[in-house]
Amino acid sequence: MSMRAYARYRGISEGAVRKAINSGRITANADGSIDVDRANDEWRRNTDAAQQRGEQRPVPNEAIASVRETLGDSSGAQSPAAGGTTLLQARTANEVLKAQTNKVRLARLKGDLVDRSQAVAHVYKLARTQRDAWLNWPARVSAQLASDLNVDAHQMHQVLEKAVREHLLDLGDMAVRID
Repeated sequence: MSMRAYARYRGISEGAVRKAINSGRITANADGSIDVDRANDEWRRNTDAAQQRGEQRPVPNEAIASVRETLGDSSGAQSPAAGGTTLLQARTANEVLKAQTNKVRLARLKGDLVDRSQAVAHVYKLARTQRDAWLNWPARVSAQLASDLNVDAHQMHQVLEKAVREHLLDLGDMAVRID
């Protein structure tokens, strides 16, 4: 087959065929003709798919693994049967990630976001303050309650302190979940 016929057969220009022969991607016969089966095989083996135009080409999953991990696979991108992800799907996932990042930046600039470590530290401090206040409460009120009920102040203090500690232990068993 001639170079011109092979170019027509592949749907490319004759110049592209000449360039492939000159660069060594495909080999022509001694008379300048082209063996179609051999040339197609060489073209497939020696051509970088990322440099080709036209239909979408599969991109290895590793190329967008970090994007999928970040998105939690929420991009809706389905892997094609070839086992990879198309360039369009990778670009879509990238754009979704950019949009989510920009949304977080905007919320931070508006002051709608709270630093997680500061929030956790603040809640811990509040809980500790409440616990300390409850532990000191029996000492403050036991004498007055004992006087009002005509019972021993020391015994009242011990009973109240025991009840408060049991209550705080019950509250401490509560599982706190911070997402």
